[in-house]
Amino acid sequence: MADRYSFSLTTFSPSGKLVQIEYALNAVNQGITALGIKATNGIVLATEKKSSSPLADQKTVSKISSITPNIGMVYSGMGPDYRVLVDRARKVSHTGYKRIYNEYPPPAYWSRT
Repeated sequence: MADRYSFSLTTFSPSGKLVQIEYALNAVNQGITALGIKATNGIVLATEKKSSSPLADQKTVSKISSITPNIGMVYSGMGPDYRVLVDRARKVSHTGYKRIYNEYPPPAYWSRT
């Protein structure tokens, strides 16, 4: 029955809940701490690295990714969602912006996007 009300962000269930919002909040609660600190000559990206499974190889789990030589991303949340965002950011940086302007996008470009 709940599936009938989980297809849209603005569809209320009979109990008055927004099911998609509850799903998003549950995903946030399962995330770990990730942060970026701005310094005078750069930034520091940091994150917790907790294993969700004893079968996962910790050396293959990376929560910080490089987009361009001077831009990186860190995440706290769902890994598959993050990988989609990283792939999209790399594609825009390397094929879209760099092909047109012959340089990587500046950090200000990503803060507007």
